[in-house]
Amino acid sequence: SEQFQFVRTVLLLLVLWAYLCSHGDGLRALKRTTGGRRGVALTLMGQDANGVPLRRSKRGWMWNQFFLLEEYTGLDNQYVGKLHSDGDRGDGSIRYVLTGDGAGTLFIIDENSGDIHATKRLDREEKAYYTLRAKAVNRITNTSLEGESEFIIKIHDINDNEPKFTKDPYFTHVPEMSPLGTVVMQVTATDADDATYGNSARVVYSILQGQPYFSVDPNTGVIKTALPNMDRETKENYVVVIQAKDMAGQMGGLSGTTTVSITLSDVNDNPPRFPKTPESSEPGSTVAVLRATDADIGRNAEMNYRITSSDGPAMFNISTNRSTQEGVITLRKPLDFERKRSYTLRIQVENSNPDPRFLRYAATTDEATVKLIVEDVDEPPVFDRVSYVMEVKEDSAVGTIVGSVSATDPDSSRSPVRYSIDRRTDMDRVFNVHPGNGSVFMLRTLDREENPWHNISVIATEFNNPRLISRIPVDIRVLDVNDNAPTFAAYYETFVCENAKANQRIQTVSAKDADEPIGGHRFFFSLAHEVSGKANFTVRDNKDNTAGILTRRNSYSRLQRSTYLVPVVISDGDFPMQSSTNTLTVRVCTCDREGNMQLCNQEALVLTAGLSTGALMAIIICVLILLLIVVLFAVLRRQQRKKEPLIISKEDVRDNVVSYNDEGGGEEDTQAFDIGTLRNPEAIEETKQRRDIKPETLNPPIRRTVVLPPAYRDNSDVREFINQRLQDNDQDPTAPPYDSLATYAYEGSGSVAESLSSLGSVTTEGDQDYNYLSEWGPRFRKLADMYGGEDSDGYRDS
Repeated sequence: SEQFQFVRTVLLLLVLWAYLCSHGDGLRALKRTTGGRRGVALTLMGQDANGVPLRRSKRGWMWNQFFLLEEYTGLDNQYVGKLHSDGDRGDGSIRYVLTGDGAGTLFIIDENSGDIHATKRLDREEKAYYTLRAKAVNRITNTSLEGESEFIIKIHDINDNEPKFTKDPYFTHVPEMSPLGTVVMQVTATDADDATYGNSARVVYSILQGQPYFSVDPNTGVIKTALPNMDRETKENYVVVIQAKDMAGQMGGLSGTTTVSITLSDVNDNPPRFPKTPESSEPGSTVAVLRATDADIGRNAEMNYRITSSDGPAMFNISTNRSTQEGVITLRKPLDFERKRSYTLRIQVENSNPDPRFLRYAATTDEATVKLIVEDVDEPPVFDRVSYVMEVKEDSAVGTIVGSVSATDPDSSRSPVRYSIDRRTDMDRVFNVHPGNGSVFMLRTLDREENPWHNISVIATEFNNPRLISRIPVDIRVLDVNDNAPTFAAYYETFVCENAKANQRIQTVSAKDADEPIGGHRFFFSLAHEVSGKANFTVRDNKDNTAGILTRRNSYSRLQRSTYLVPVVISDGDFPMQSSTNTLTVRVCTCDREGNMQLCNQEALVLTAGLSTGALMAIIICVLILLLIVVLFAVLRRQQRKKEPLIISKEDVRDNVVSYNDEGGGEEDTQAFDIGTLRNPEAIEETKQRRDIKPETLNPPIRRTVVLPPAYRDNSDVREFINQRLQDNDQDPTAPPYDSLATYAYEGSGSVAESLSSLGSVTTEGDQDYNYLSEWGPRFRKLADMYGGEDSDGYRDS
């Protein structure tokens, strides 16, 4: 046995210990190791053929470092790993104990199998690893079988944390007119995921908003200027949105964003200038204000302004502001910096209310020269047309150039123009435009029958100022090519009379074609070549895009053949010619002398002309008759399902409690029913009918013998009777419903002990011997004393 082997092994080890100790160096043969896999290791000394000592080590724990995935979402506890000692023989004598970080709460161990499970979802960012200790102890003595081992459960990282910036928002500034690539600032985003495992914490930066003015280094997050010489006087503040995405920017990574507010600081890059009039000023706007002085006050200081000369006729107007006595110069026509960059005006001012007495002492007017300088304004590109209309054939290959658009910068800088398609007008991306020369070309094949026109918009943008854009509509017409075959204009089905004559027209057909040739359609009709020799009908082209179907013989037999399929070939007149074969169905019918149809085959005949009013009325009447028949049939079926009540009685046993006034069977019957009757097989009446169904519908009961096991031989007659009645009710097709009360009204035959009364005895009282009552047991002891004994006077108790 295993115990015997264990005792033998212990004895051998003791003998070996004594031997080693006697030789002095035996203590070195037995040692405890602590490195690597923890546990007790027993080393035995021996020698091989070369005299080298041999060592045999007893294995300790069988386990590895455990890893657990964080954020586990399963319903069951997450399996961590298994601890097993080589001393565990699977007989349940060893119990595993787990201690350390989270033991018993976060981590539980099956003390029998050593399986470790995690009970909760763990977050690596809260705690990256757990140090636990395990040992195996004897279940009975609770003593450790091996040394306590320490192991670590590391939490494997998953990408469950998005990068977060150290600030949000950032504020910084950079000097205006800085050269391209000037460093603005550096943004930093951190990811709480494990940076040593996978790419969960590897962050890549990108710019979502702020192009084309700034760029960001994807690895370092350094923001630089992407355009040279940005002017603060043009735009001072910029909002840049930077995104940090983990997983090295791959699809599926998490991302975070921050906002960087960048302000251009001023540098001295502009000389002092007189006020200028922008060329974008609209007519009626104020371009200059003049103020003349007058030493007088009140009404005497009122003055008028007027233009006496100008090198731009009718370009300007001047009026007097009565509250301030200023001359307001307004624009009458639009300005164009590219045509004229300055205007010179001669302005005269005079008193509104001069005094004639002092006209000879001083002049009443004064003049000044005003020079208006037109300021250039950056204007969007201008197309050379108001709109474009282009044409392309529907069979053109992908990449075919449809046409081109042209726009120029009206400013003096003549900035290059970049072209693009407004994708809101071309959602299916059918066309594209060359960004440099404006050539519009195809990205997909076209189908005129699906969409004959395409209306798109082309956008022109200044290369140096992308904010200035212009749009122009481009209408592209798809020209038709002959790529569709003509077909029947409708579904044709007709009939021919049995007494038809040859060359009699039975149907006229027409054709349709999805193509739209310039000269209009021209169709040609003919009979299919493969059936022309044995055809029963002919096709006559009417030269007007219709054809007539004619009979070829004098009579047709409906009994021999009821249906004919006539193949008609239709061809168009375009290049390349397209044709198709269409089938006309002809049914053979019996007709009267006038050619009116009287009888056809059983299949429905639908003519292109439709049904007449009389035919529709007949169909409606037939449908109503069918509905009436269905309703009558349903009523008859419902009446047939009605039956007489199963129990012909004044009382309904399904809803009422029924009492049965049957006489009991004897003194053992305490509930108005004699159990002795059930034990007496002779009391069963085979032919007695049930009282709860009609006698004429009752099926004769089928007797089946129920074989009981030996343990149930007592009272077998009662069990047989009950089982027999249950089977008879289950097998009887006329049995009442399951909630009905089935009764078996049989009167009992009396007590098995018979009557104790002497009224019915055939002998006298003195002849009665009641000594047998003492043999009936303790229950009849009182009765035996009363009838079986004599009193002191010699009289028997009555």
